[in-house]
Amino acid sequence: MSDHNQVEITKMDYSEDRPEAKKPLKIMDLSLRDGHQSLFATRGRTEDMIPVAEMMDQVGFWAVETWGGATFDTMHRFLNEDPWERIRTLKRYFKKTPMSMLLRGQNLVGYRNYADDVARAFVDRAAANGIDIFRVFDALNDFRNFETVVSVIKKCGKHFQGSICYSMTEQRMGGDVYNLEYYVSKAKELEKMGTDSICIKDMAGMLAPYDAYALVKALKEAVSVPVHLHSHFTSGMASMTHLKAIEAGVDIVGTCMSPYAYRTSHPAIEPLVITLFGTNRDTGFDIKLLAEIDEILEKDILPKYRHLLNDRRVSIISANVLLHQTPGGMISNLVNQLREMDALDKINQIYAELPRVRKELGQVPLVTPTSQIIGTQTVNNVLFDDENERYKMITDQVKDLCYGLYGKTPVPINPDLQKKALKGYSRGEMPITCRPAKVLEPELEKAREDVKDLAKDLDDVLIYALYPVTGKRFLKWKYDKEEPPAEVKPRTMADVKAEQSLIKKALAGKLVEKPEKEVPPKGEGLRRFNVFVDDEYFEVGVEEEGGPPVVSYVRQIPASASVPAVPPAAVAPVPSASSGPPAVPARPALAVAPVSPPVKKSASASMAQGDGTPLSAPMPGMIISYEKGIGDAVKKGETIVILEAMKMENALPSPAAGIIKSINFSAGDSVAKGDVLCIIE
Repeated sequence: MSDHNQVEITKMDYSEDRPEAKKPLKIMDLSLRDGHQSLFATRGRTEDMIPVAEMMDQVGFWAVETWGGATFDTMHRFLNEDPWERIRTLKRYFKKTPMSMLLRGQNLVGYRNYADDVARAFVDRAAANGIDIFRVFDALNDFRNFETVVSVIKKCGKHFQGSICYSMTEQRMGGDVYNLEYYVSKAKELEKMGTDSICIKDMAGMLAPYDAYALVKALKEAVSVPVHLHSHFTSGMASMTHLKAIEAGVDIVGTCMSPYAYRTSHPAIEPLVITLFGTNRDTGFDIKLLAEIDEILEKDILPKYRHLLNDRRVSIISANVLLHQTPGGMISNLVNQLREMDALDKINQIYAELPRVRKELGQVPLVTPTSQIIGTQTVNNVLFDDENERYKMITDQVKDLCYGLYGKTPVPINPDLQKKALKGYSRGEMPITCRPAKVLEPELEKAREDVKDLAKDLDDVLIYALYPVTGKRFLKWKYDKEEPPAEVKPRTMADVKAEQSLIKKALAGKLVEKPEKEVPPKGEGLRRFNVFVDDEYFEVGVEEEGGPPVVSYVRQIPASASVPAVPPAAVAPVPSASSGPPAVPARPALAVAPVSPPVKKSASASMAQGDGTPLSAPMPGMIISYEKGIGDAVKKGETIVILEAMKMENALPSPAAGIIKSINFSAGDSVAKGDVLCIIE
């Protein structure tokens, strides 16, 4: 008999009732948060979770992850949904199963550290609205960023799951930073903080099966709390990694319902249920119930999001993640950003530059928000650096990281880069060593004042406090102060069916239906003429039949054919009256030539260069704010605009000294690369 951690197999038919396992594996379902975040950009709507929520509540999951991560941002920004309402709604359906959220430590559900007063209020409201389990992580594994939020989680009597972000400095676990000793020491830190369970957060799917076995074994020996493994499928290893972790005694793993599984998401639950059936780790789940849930998701829900899925790749895994260690969500962000900038051809340069940037910025784990920080800076380096200078355009978040506002990096930041980033930095040029939030001024009361005429409660205030630009816009949509744009409204199955019908017609060549017309027989009076349009010519048949001449047919002559000489007037010759009916002038034949639509001018196209010096957007993004107004004097290099790109902020400097003559956009506006943001003269 093997020890209690090993999987013991009992012969059993799937159809019979099985006894409860000695040590059943616990499962957290990730479909309703990380599943759709990984596969279709967090665009899953609450209304599409309700049809399966009650059924999922009957499965027996240890917990369901329903909130946190990118959901808060995406819901209010792209879906016109109140993030708080999702918790309240789903709580009415999950009556037995605890609901979990992903909390980014002091970052909460944003991309920077927020002040302690905002952090305390946010966690308190999340607990009050229905969150039972708080999975807390910090992008730098700096647990000082847990202190404020954990105190509130404990005060509210909720489950605190401390997470360790898994990363590597080699192709397997080891090396001088991310080795077994590193993870064990981090786990012991979490246990001292009072964590109720510990999660190994493998966000890029890089944890190899035998490394998982060694890691789980070591953690189970070092700490007494349950160990949870969260591993993405990106590299294709996660299912094997789960199995080896189970053999090592892991207590909980995260999976998705199969329609929301695999690719950059997570392993599916169904194969795991069958794999463990009849063993001492049997989940006890009803595979028939899981199949019923899958059918609803596959037929009634997923078609609404099919347009967001990346179906271009043949393989469902990415071996490259083992080389560049880039999480799937980070890859999609990089690709989208490069595509918008017409620079997708530079993706291999990005992959080459990324590990250099990561190393120079302290070998940080690549998880939100550090994945965006490293990714955006890498894009900037590839697009804007030259042979004379690296880091020509440094994002505000890189400056914050160098200052210490995100915490202590695993290894020191390159001192030359740190000095360059902090030159002229608003908070000072000497980095801090204290807990980051200690240097942040309270933010909540100012937020209350800013939206006192718009916000109805604290939940509204927190939406604005976390996302001032897009949050305020959402509150205007919510309270009918502004009409939401069409793109934030939900797609229905009727929309999907109509779209599929159009695609079917297009593939059949019937997208534009033309009424059938009976072609009259050609008569003896048919005349043929050549009509010239630019460098092409057409043979036109004309026949007069009881009225003025009409065009009978137009036949384009192949380009390879011999083109007859063009008469001086560039039209067909007009025959004499004795030779038959008059010829048709060339003008009617122009109708067969395609007409180009008018070109829509952007702000850059319509701006005369002689009016002053333009400040153009170097990349597509959203205007966060203008630091200067019309009539203000600026020095060359002084910040005029804060532009958000890839969720990171870029301070755009003035290209010349002068006076701001015009400003062409407002806070919250989206701009394309090359759009003129303002004019300096």
